[in-house]
Amino acid sequence: MRTPDPNPGWLSEDDLYEARRRLPIVYVEAIPVRCDALGYVTEVGLLLQANDEGEMVRTFVSGRVLYRETIRAALLRHLEKDLGPFALPQLPPSPLPFTIAEYFPSPSETGLTDDRQHAVAMAYIIPVAGECEPRQDALELSWVTPSEALSPSIQAEFSGGRGDLLRQALAHAGWGR
Repeated sequence: MRTPDPNPGWLSEDDLYEARRRLPIVYVEAIPVRCDALGYVTEVGLLLQANDEGEMVRTFVSGRVLYRETIRAALLRHLEKDLGPFALPQLPPSPLPFTIAEYFPSPSETGLTDDRQHAVAMAYIIPVAGECEPRQDALELSWVTPSEALSPSIQAEFSGGRGDLLRQALAHAGWGR
């Protein structure tokens, strides 16, 4: 059901399948936010998409880091791919993630799962200043307040432990402490 990647990097779909069975795959994840003049998070952008079972789930901007691609370039590519070319993401001068998220194909001590693979994702909070329009696999982009994002109803819409990752991101930004 996924949209084919127009730039699959250095692996064919078959090679990627085999690699996912044998190696951790490096990803970036970005939680888009809008901030006030003081830099406080006022809104969080959450993508809505259908999973492989056809269920609607909330998620973040996410994708693989390609061979010979910098983290900064991967972030920008995935932000543009998921939010559109006019999102105007504001990448930090020093791209340090708020956490490193480890996904496993079965339940583990991290609480994060991805049925396809063992993935290691550098997770970022990225302010966006422009107009966002969901693209690729996303059906919708919802801007919610941090309080709404932490509500049980929205937390229940995440799969694979991503609700916990969002709580961690907002705590890092000063919310939910």
